Amino acid sequence: MSQSPDTSKNPRKMPDELHQQLAYLKLPFMQEHCEELATEAAERQWSHADFLRRLVEGEAACHQDRARLRRIQQARFPVLKTFERFDFTWPTKINRLQIQNLFRLKFIEDKANAIIVGGVGLGKSHLAIALGYAAATAGFRVRFTTAIDIINTLSAAHHAGHFVQELKKYTRPDLLAVDELGYLPIDKQGADLLFQVISQRYECGSIVLTTNKAFKHWPSIFNNDATLTSAILDRILHHAETVVIEGKSYRMKDRIQP
Repeated sequence: MSQSPDTSKNPRKMPDELHQQLAYLKLPFMQEHCEELATEAAERQWSHADFLRRLVEGEAACHQDRARLRRIQQARFPVLKTFERFDFTWPTKINRLQIQNLFRLKFIEDKANAIIVGGVGLGKSHLAIALGYAAATAGFRVRFTTAIDIINTLSAAHHAGHFVQELKKYTRPDLLAVDELGYLPIDKQGADLLFQVISQRYECGSIVLTTNKAFKHWPSIFNNDATLTSAILDRILHHAETVVIEGKSYRMKDRIQP
């Protein structure tokens, strides 16, 4: 006497129409795993609600992963850096607890700023990227750039007639990471453009800024315009945490004689 197939262990294959509809709705996890989870549901005797919950949880996790990767890509990091890979043993002066506190990311929620001051090769860019990466992973919109790139991009946009649209790329993100302020002198037009970004973000969005110059030397960055420098410092330092790093360049450590 022939036996009927055990449908509890071998449920019927999902119809092609269902796969097509899941693809149309852009539900890749459900499309890929619905048969697998249906088999598991039959074996473990899940309720319909449990089966649906597993599908939805998987799809939600997939959506979150895609969104996280999209935020990281949109941030335009030159490379990826993390807090865990920062060498705190190299600088002669660094406040690790202060930096760990920044990685709680509360300053972004408070729309405050973080200014990282130190010489060349001490990991300022590493920390700025790592903060941006942590923020993007946590769900914040992030943009990483350099001070000179902001100026060049906005200057070109101004001449091309789409300045407002380009400016929004620097004012809309929850966190704007501005690297290498002070490495190159900035003329009056450049200083005015940078001021517009800082002014529009004031108390509206956070900035992480790295610089190789102490605040008292900032006038030399901005063409010795004391008034404009004062206006920039006033806005960027009002709600800010300043991190000071001292020591020799990490990139030169292998050439430094003991």
